[in-house]
Amino acid sequence: MKHEFFPPVDQTDRLDTARETVVLLCEARQSTRPWKMTRLDDISQNGFRIAWYPDCLASAPLRIRIPGLQVLSAEIRWRDGATIGCRFMAPLHIAVFDHIVRQAKGG
Repeated sequence: MKHEFFPPVDQTDRLDTARETVVLLCEARQSTRPWKMTRLDDISQNGFRIAWYPDCLASAPLRIRIPGLQVLSAEIRWRDGATIGCRFMAPLHIAVFDHIVRQAKGG
């Protein structure tokens, strides 16, 4: 069994911005792997949690496509089974964050 080491989790990643619970389908991929449909479970301006993304590589950036937005890049910060937590390479603008939350909540 191969073990991957993820960068240490900085607790400020989770505490410095508002985190919203969402249920939003999006696509995710790493490197040249195919896009996979997955579900965003929560999001903040700095990062997000995906409900299912097995076989992720700690060393490769993750890209997500949320309908109506450009592709967003992130680094994987932690994994618990097939659930992963990611930090955006560049924080989301507050207007983009608000748009995603409204979209996820049906507004």
